[in-house]
Amino acid sequence: MLFRLSEINKSYGGREILRGLSFQVNRDEKIGLVGRNGAGKTTVFRVLSGEEAPDSGEVIKANNLKLGFLEQHVEFSADLTVHEAALSAFEKLQNIEIEMRRLETAMSENPPDLDKVLEKYSTLQHEFEREGGFEYAARAESVLQGLGFDREMWNQTADKLSGGQRNRLGLVRLLLAEPDVLLLDEPTNHLDVNSVEWLEEFLQTYASSYIAISHDRYFLDRVCNRIIEIEHGKAVSYSGNYSAFLIEREERREAQRRAFENQQQLIAKTEDFIRRNIAGQKTKMAKSRRNMLERLERVDTVTVDKSAGDFKLKNVERAGNNVLMVEDLSVGFPDKTLAENINFTLRRGECLGIIGANGTGKTTFLKTVLGKLRPLDGEARWGTKTEIGYYAQQLDDLDDRNEIIMELRRVAASTVTNGELRSFLGKFLFTGEDVFKRVGDLSGGEKGRLALAKLIYTECNVLVLDEPTNHLDIPSREALEAALEAYPGTILTISHDRYFLDRVATQILFFDGKGKTEHYNGNYSEFHEWQASIISRRSSAAESEKEKVSQPGKEKQQTAKKEQRIKTKLRAPEIIEEEIAAIETKLALLTSQMSQPEIASNPQKFAEISALYQKAESDLEKLMEEWEMSSTTVG
Repeated sequence: MLFRLSEINKSYGGREILRGLSFQVNRDEKIGLVGRNGAGKTTVFRVLSGEEAPDSGEVIKANNLKLGFLEQHVEFSADLTVHEAALSAFEKLQNIEIEMRRLETAMSENPPDLDKVLEKYSTLQHEFEREGGFEYAARAESVLQGLGFDREMWNQTADKLSGGQRNRLGLVRLLLAEPDVLLLDEPTNHLDVNSVEWLEEFLQTYASSYIAISHDRYFLDRVCNRIIEIEHGKAVSYSGNYSAFLIEREERREAQRRAFENQQQLIAKTEDFIRRNIAGQKTKMAKSRRNMLERLERVDTVTVDKSAGDFKLKNVERAGNNVLMVEDLSVGFPDKTLAENINFTLRRGECLGIIGANGTGKTTFLKTVLGKLRPLDGEARWGTKTEIGYYAQQLDDLDDRNEIIMELRRVAASTVTNGELRSFLGKFLFTGEDVFKRVGDLSGGEKGRLALAKLIYTECNVLVLDEPTNHLDIPSREALEAALEAYPGTILTISHDRYFLDRVATQILFFDGKGKTEHYNGNYSEFHEWQASIISRRSSAAESEKEKVSQPGKEKQQTAKKEQRIKTKLRAPEIIEEEIAAIETKLALLTSQMSQPEIASNPQKFAEISALYQKAESDLEKLMEEWEMSSTTVG
């Protein structure tokens, strides 16, 4: 056991957050801590780290347990550079190093107690080596680069960093410190996709345990082997990653529903028996059953968290078939091109997911297709009958001076009553007197919900969304995903939420940061696999080329043998051309079959046809080689 929380209770201003929360963490466990915003996840971290004391209950830790807590807001000394801040995780090793340098200077002066100095130096050297002293600088540099700090930034002082960059640097320092248990509060919040993937690979091989609070479900799937959900102030544990948790939670809820219904039937029958027999011949039996009911441990009804909201989208006017046509588009600014030669067509009902590192041109691209910025080259044309609604990441369409209800009225018809507006806002969790709060006093999540409420109320048939899930907790994200899946219009969305993109995207547009983009038909996971296969093929080709260069004599021998084999069974070019035409016809037929919905949705049939396609491709390649050799010989 590393630590155990037992019957923890914690309240703030009379509001109970944790109600008898208990769970234990053991070695090698990689835990995701989930729950709606305000459920008490960060409170658990603060109680565990000792920053706050529980109102009651116990925190029991293993002896000398070293906890590392990544907070959502990190500060550094003003005089530290980025590189020095990372190295500060190795304070013990740096102190040993300083002492070794001092002893080296002393030894050079041949002091009278040289033997003692040599002995101390030897002891420190062994400790330095044992603790990884010769590798720590390289480790720090590797983690800095993995989390997006290029070498050019290393000499920058930490106090000049943005809030998000300071949080990333805090994560660098924490990972390098290697505590017994990492407590990670939203570690992916300020990372781009490349840095998140690096962090996932780092944590997959991390030797110690960790608990991660995260709204990134894709991240939780890749790095966790246990999920703890905080609901109604209590902790419920599930084995497996996030996807396994969803399945097991539904199974548990279904079992609890059945148990509750069965118990209610038993209670109803027993109460009826007691009513009919309490004053009759079976009085003793009726009293016995009444005592049994009083002692009966009641099964709770299943209460699904209603904090998600209801983002149900209204019916929208049907747009033309081709909603957005982008041809040879280049975006950026007069003095800097961010991306060029962008080409794709987005049709009615499709969703384009836009991904890439920060600063690669994603938001600039959206503003260009919306007409807010001029294209540097090419064009973006909207189809007929398009009504476009834009959700900005900065939420700059909101007026901080307005009350919530007045902010929604900005996009409502003059005939709409306050009652109708309040009813609509209730779907976004703005109930009662909440609708009279000033926009400027709202949290980031509340502003995000209000901006979505305004956008959805306008009944646009094209939604352009810049990071729509940024301020939403997991239940709210799931509600939004369900709404967008059912939405009959067309969507363009920038998002770092890969789970979200897997559910809603039908196309991916990737900005590589080098001025290029890649367009792919499919969701994020499919794009990721396709990209990985390209990298793998390039790597194999490079290895093959390397082998050719290193063995030129062997390559020439193999080529000569191949040419000799072909010459011995040479056929007329006309015969080979007929076979090539037949195989090309076969490939066209197989391609058509693979695109048919009934085959594409049947994994077994699709695999069979795919195997035939690959065999035909291989046969065609051989025939082309034979035709080329035959034509050369005849010529």
